[in-house]
Amino acid sequence: MSKARVVSGMRPTGDLHIGHYYGALKNWIDMQNDYDCYYFVADWHALTTNYQSPENIKASSKSLILDWLSVGIDINKSTVYLQSSNKFIAELYLLLGMVTPVSWLERCPTYKDVLQELNDKDINNYGFLGYPVLMTADVVILDAQYVPVGVDQVPHLELSREIVRRFNYLYSENIFVEPQAKLTSTPKLLGLDGRKMSKSYNNSILLNEDLKNIEPKIKQMITDPKRIRKTDAGDPKVCPVYDYHKLLSTDSEKEYIVDGCTKALIGCIECKLILSKHVIEFLEPIKERRRVFETDIDDIEVFLSSSQTKVNDMSEQLVEKVRKVLKI
Repeated sequence: MSKARVVSGMRPTGDLHIGHYYGALKNWIDMQNDYDCYYFVADWHALTTNYQSPENIKASSKSLILDWLSVGIDINKSTVYLQSSNKFIAELYLLLGMVTPVSWLERCPTYKDVLQELNDKDINNYGFLGYPVLMTADVVILDAQYVPVGVDQVPHLELSREIVRRFNYLYSENIFVEPQAKLTSTPKLLGLDGRKMSKSYNNSILLNEDLKNIEPKIKQMITDPKRIRKTDAGDPKVCPVYDYHKLLSTDSEKEYIVDGCTKALIGCIECKLILSKHVIEFLEPIKERRRVFETDIDDIEVFLSSSQTKVNDMSEQLVEKVRKVLKI
C-alpha cells in the first residue's frame, strides 16, 4: 500500500534557527517514515521579497540543505530538490495564473500583513501578489495529498484548493488532487528579546550557532517582566525562557524551575544556565553532522541530481496532462 504524499518547502533567506527546527523541521523528520515526503528549497519564492538582492540565494540554498541534513532529513527517505531546477513548476505557475482571479490573491490574509511588515522593501510586484499561485503549482504538480502547515497557514492552502477546484470545473477534468492541510502543532518559542523570533531582529539561536555564543545570548533573554529581583516570585507561564525549558529540559528540572521561580528560591541566572547547558547539548551533534556534510558535499546540485531528476520527470508528466486539457 503506497504512502500518502507530502510536499513542503522553505525559502533560502538565511541561516535557520532553533525556531525553524521546532516549528517545522522536527515534524518533517517525524513524517519521513510514514509518508512519501518531498521537501524543496523555494528559491523562486525567495525572489518575491528579495528580487533586488538575489546574490545570496544560491549560497543560502546550499546552507539550507546542509541544515536539513544536519538535523535529520534523510535523502534516502525523503526526496529533496531545488524549486528553480524544475522548470515545469514555472510553466504550471503560468497556466494556473490564467484562471486565478486577482481578487482571490488580494484577499489572501497575509498579503497586506507582509506588505506592512516589510515596509522597508518595495514588494508591490506581481511576483509577491502571485505567491499563492506559485505555491499551488509547487504542491499540485506532484499530486500531493497533504501539506504540513500551522493554523495560520491554512488560508493559504484553502486558496490553493480553490484554484484547483476552479481549474477542474472550467475544464471538466479532475487533473489535480485537492491538497489537504496536515495540521502541525507549533511550540510557542519567542525570540531572545521577547518578540517574534526572526532573523531580521537578530533575536534567535541559529542551528549553526557558535557554541561560545549560547550562554551569553541566553543570559540576555527576556523573562517574567514582573520579576525584577531574585526575591520576587515569578510566573513561568509568562516567561519565554521557560517555553524553551519545556522542550529541552528534563521533567525533574522543570519541576525544580517552576518551584524555585514561583517561590523565589532560584534566580533567573540559574534558570538560564540550566537552559544553556541543554541548548549546547542539542546543538553539538547537529553542528558535528553539518561539518561532515560540508566536507562531503561540494556541489549541491550534483548531490541532489538523482532526486531532482525524479521530481522533474514526475512534474513533466503532470504538465503534459494540463497541456492536453488546454489544447496547447
